[in-house]
Amino acid sequence: MTGNALPLLFLDVDGPLIPFGATRQQLPDGYPTYGTGRGATRAADANPLITRLDPSLGARLLALPCTLVWATTWMSDANEYLAPWLGLPELPLVDWPDPATEAETPDGLHWKTRVLRDTAAGRPFVWVDDEITDRDRAWMTAHHPGRALLHRVDPALGLRDGDFAMLDAWLRGARAAGMTCGA
Repeated sequence: MTGNALPLLFLDVDGPLIPFGATRQQLPDGYPTYGTGRGATRAADANPLITRLDPSLGARLLALPCTLVWATTWMSDANEYLAPWLGLPELPLVDWPDPATEAETPDGLHWKTRVLRDTAAGRPFVWVDDEITDRDRAWMTAHHPGRALLHRVDPALGLRDGDFAMLDAWLRGARAAGMTCGA
């Protein structure tokens, strides 16, 4: 693979896209809700928290210079319910191991960390999640041959303007670097 390949953006859902857990101090009026996404009724019936998902995030995600990949336990439901709500095409999914492994590993890494490194296969990537720790970042730096940004999003607020600015700048930098990526 050459440096012309777009970096990957591994995207978690709960926290980054669907915020949860805010205090009254953070959001005095509570979470805004949206009922205007495509397939709104069907999606909201599948999970009532979907109404917290701002449909305008889809266009912002599509504007990023990357290949979007669902990195969520929503699995195919992300394409069935969330992609239409956001106006996204069907996205590739990370193939997770057995759900029983969905816990912190003995060495303190998030259970997704190694899988995402393996899925990236040397390509530059961004991982957007609300559960990323410094341990995950340090491990990725030591074990991934390509460029990687592990970006933690505050789950109470979800993706914000500052997050998009950072992601866009990093992704454009990865593209401008013209990196050669491992296959």
